Amino acid sequence: MSEYVLELKGVTKIFPGVKALDQVHFSLKKGEVHALMGENGAGKSTFIKVITGVHRADEGEIFLDGNRAEFKGPKDAQAAGIAAVYQHPTSYPDLTVTENIFMGHEIVKNRMIQWKRMNQEADKLLMQLNADFKAADEMGTLSVAQQQMVEIAKALSTQARIIILDEPTAALTKNESEDLYRIVDQLKASGVSIIFISHRFEDMYRLADRVTVFRDSRYIGTYESGGLTNGELIKAMVGREIKDLYPKPEVKTGPEVLKVENMSRTGYFKDISFTLHQGEILGLTGLVGAGRTEVAESICGITKPDSGNVYIEGKHVSIKHPADAMREGLVLLPEDRQRAGLILTWGLGRNVTLPIIEKYAKYGIINEKKECETAKQLLEEVDTKAVSIFDPANSLSGGNQQKVVVAKALSQEMKVVIMDEPTKGVDVGAKAEIYQIMGDLAKKGYGILLISSEMPEILGMSDRILVMCNGRLSGELDRGEATQEVILQHAMERSSQ
Repeated sequence: MSEYVLELKGVTKIFPGVKALDQVHFSLKKGEVHALMGENGAGKSTFIKVITGVHRADEGEIFLDGNRAEFKGPKDAQAAGIAAVYQHPTSYPDLTVTENIFMGHEIVKNRMIQWKRMNQEADKLLMQLNADFKAADEMGTLSVAQQQMVEIAKALSTQARIIILDEPTAALTKNESEDLYRIVDQLKASGVSIIFISHRFEDMYRLADRVTVFRDSRYIGTYESGGLTNGELIKAMVGREIKDLYPKPEVKTGPEVLKVENMSRTGYFKDISFTLHQGEILGLTGLVGAGRTEVAESICGITKPDSGNVYIEGKHVSIKHPADAMREGLVLLPEDRQRAGLILTWGLGRNVTLPIIEKYAKYGIINEKKECETAKQLLEEVDTKAVSIFDPANSLSGGNQQKVVVAKALSQEMKVVIMDEPTKGVDVGAKAEIYQIMGDLAKKGYGILLISSEMPEILGMSDRILVMCNGRLSGELDRGEATQEVILQHAMERSSQ
C-alpha cells in the first residue's frame, strides 16, 4: 500500500493561451500537514480546483492510496473524502449553523429531513472543535473565524480525510489564528491529512511537516519544514534571493508635515496625539481592534471625530470629508483595497486617474489620450505587471492591485500617505516591491504613516513606532529600541488590567 493518501504526478491544466499548471507534483501522507506556498499566479488556486474536481487535468495522474483516481466533478472528490475550506467562507448567512453544515448532504429518512439528528450531529462536531457557539445559531451572527470553524465542521460531516485550508489565517486575529492552529493539530492527531495554503511564513513553521513550492505554474521542490530557512524559501518562491526584504532607506527627516492633536471618537479611540515629518515612516501598530484604522479614517474625514485638531505643514486644516483631505495632500491607502481602494470592474488606467479626472475633462468631454498617458506613466513607475491599462482591476493579483492603489495616490498632490495594512494578502515578492516603493516615497520627502499588524514589517520599515491599546496610544518607540517583545508589552498592557 502507498505511503501517500494523495499523490499528483505530472499534472498539467491548460486554459486558452495559459498553462495554469505545468507538470506539477505533490504528495500527502496520512495525518500530515503539508504546506503549499508560492507567489500569486503560481498555480495554487488551479491546483485546489483540480483535486476538488472543479477542473479536470489535461495531463498527468492523480492517485488516492496508491490507486489511480479520476474526478468528473466535485461530487466525486467529496465522495473520495476531499474537502476545501476557503479564505472567504461561502456560507448562507440567514440559515442556521446546522443548515450550513449539512447543505447538499442532508440526513434524509423516508424522504424526510432528519432535523433533530442533524442538530445533534452538528453540535457534536462543534463540541469536537471546541466551538463557542451552537448549531442553532444563525450563520450571519458569527465572526469570520467562527464561520471558518463551521466550514471545517462541514468538511468533517462529509467524512473528509483530506482537508484543504486556503489562506485560512488571512482575515484572523492572532488569537483566532492560535485557535485555528489548535484545530489543525487536533485534526492531524486524528489522522486527517491537511493541505495548508498560506503566504505567511509563521503558519508554515508552526504547522507544516513538509512544504511544497510552486512558481510560475511549475513544481519547484518539496522540503522538510524543520530545516528550511526564510532565505531558502523566498528564493524557491520568487526565483531569486531577496537579500533585504525590508529595504528601509536612511532618510534625513525634514520639517513636521502632519500633526494630530487630542483626537477622540467615542467608542473607538481617545486623546490621540502624534507628529509626522517629511521623509519619515511612522509605524502605527497594536492588536486588532485597538483603533488604528479608525484613527486614520477620522484624520481623512471618512468618519467624524468628537474632538481634536489636524495640522498640515503647521497649518490648522478642517477635514470634514475625504475630498478635503485630498485637497490638503493627505491620501489614504485603505486596508480593504478591493472594496474601498478600487473599482474592480474598471480598467487600471481609469482607477488611477479617478481622483483627478476633472483635469482631463473639458466641456464634459474627457481627453482620453492625456489621461491614458498619465495612467501608463504612473503604473510603470510602481512596476505594475499587467498587459494593458485597460485590463480590469479584478484581473490582477493582490500585490499588483495594491500597486494600482499606490499609483492612484501618486496621481494626486501628496504630502502625507497613510498606508493601512499595505501588504495584507500579497506574496513575498510583491511585499518586497511594495516596501521598495514605500522607501522611494520617503526619499522623495513624503510623510508616511504605516499601519500594520505584521511585527516584522513594522520593525523593518519604521523610523518610529506608535503602539495602540484599547483605543489609546500606549507607547512610542524609536527604531533602535523597538523589539517584538516590547511592542507586544505596550499593545497588551491595558488589556491585562
